[in-house]
Amino acid sequence: MTTTMNETITADEEQVLALLERQAKESIDEIAKQCGFSRQKVWRIIKLLEERKIIWGYTAVADVTIRNLKHFMLLIKRNSTPLNQDVKKEIILRKIDDYPEGLVKIEDIYFTHGIADWVLTFYAPDIVSAKKYVDLTFQRFHTYIQEYSIVETLVTVRKMGLKNPQISKLIEYI
Repeated sequence: MTTTMNETITADEEQVLALLERQAKESIDEIAKQCGFSRQKVWRIIKLLEERKIIWGYTAVADVTIRNLKHFMLLIKRNSTPLNQDVKKEIILRKIDDYPEGLVKIEDIYFTHGIADWVLTFYAPDIVSAKKYVDLTFQRFHTYIQEYSIVETLVTVRKMGLKNPQISKLIEYI
């Protein structure tokens, strides 16, 4: 049994979840076969995991270069100015489309402990668009930011636990 954030999952749930994380598009019949469970048991486990918000959603891992997008990370180090409740809510509840149309596509937002306190990953068509997004973010939250860095990803080796199927073509970048 695994425990996370006051939530526990059984070994059977863990087994189904691990398979879904590797291949969310797999049929329930195939997952059941690989787990040694009945189709109905797998269906019930998946529905329960969704209801409990242990599974947040399903996504495809795509090659964004086909859409002429580049991947960036914004690393933000906070200063010691305390965040008030309104700012906390704005950061947590902020809509992805709060920025100009087509400027960026937000991928992930993390609050971390280490060299950065806040990490945002996103896609943009170019470094100019990425910097505009960073400037807008800095303008809004400058009171709370000590420093920030923007990092451009050159090669994705693994994403969502999956190895990039094009990696052999990208070895020259490593």
